[in-house]
Amino acid sequence: MNILLIQREGTDLHHTFFSSETSRMVLRFYHPEKKRCGVYISCASLSSALSLVAELRWYIRRYVREPLFEFQPGIFFTHQLAQDVYYERTAVLGPGWKFRKLYGFRDGKLISSVPMSPGSTLEEYHQEYIGVSRSIEIWCTEDDVEEGELVADDEPATAGPGGPETP
Repeated sequence: MNILLIQREGTDLHHTFFSSETSRMVLRFYHPEKKRCGVYISCASLSSALSLVAELRWYIRRYVREPLFEFQPGIFFTHQLAQDVYYERTAVLGPGWKFRKLYGFRDGKLISSVPMSPGSTLEEYHQEYIGVSRSIEIWCTEDDVEEGELVADDEPATAGPGGPETP
């Protein structure tokens, strides 16, 4: 199980974690990797990933846009869905998950979020991702699926290849 912590705009999350003694102590056994969009942390299980996110909640509230949990390469799920799976046991993850969205990244910044139709594939959304250098599929709860939104509105960029790559 891996965690992807998407940093807020203007934040170097990796630097923030290692400039604080408290977060250094929490992360001392995890060896977080710096990514362009935030920090990637490997954990042994969903329970340890949820525990780590709970330990880092002060930092997450201030510096993280969203914590995501990797289900399989290129497919992540939200914190709320992780809690539903582990604590509430109201969801069982598997192929064909109905509530999904795509996150598009450019230069390490989250720029768009588009809801996906049940049964659709990443390739069907190539028109929505002009200017996106990477995209990841997010599984979420029904309440988390919302209308598509443009997250960061910068200058227009040239079309880039989208794909199920980790940002």
